[in-house]
Amino acid sequence: MRYLGIDYGTRKVGLALSDEAGTMGFPKGIVPNAPSLAADIADLIAREGVDAVVIGESLDFQGNENPVARQAKAFALALAHKTDVPIAWEPEMLTTREARRGPGQADEKPDRRPRDHAPVDASAAALILTSYLTKQQNTHT
Repeated sequence: MRYLGIDYGTRKVGLALSDEAGTMGFPKGIVPNAPSLAADIADLIAREGVDAVVIGESLDFQGNENPVARQAKAFALALAHKTDVPIAWEPEMLTTREARRGPGQADEKPDRRPRDHAPVDASAAALILTSYLTKQQNTHT
């Protein structure tokens, strides 16, 4: 089973694909968050043979939805109207920060955002997807 992981952002959306067995996520790239986002992702789902989508659930430290979460839910609804694949949610708290610390990422000062965080967005999507897949494997064993 093939999965697509999504790290939804207001300007850029990080993407990750699982291996064919659906055991781990790998960074795929980024796409701009444009009005055509749902259609673009639906096309990617068809092209890559994706069976399910996992979107990072953006919550604040109290567990409440933030403005990004509301936009992500609207995107998920639009995507659901364009494709028949199931959509799941996975908490994404601090995945971008963790992705910045990953291999191949430049050390950044904590108070500064990197100028080009495209690889970080895709890596964050891979972390979200891998977290979801690991939980699924652990509940089925």
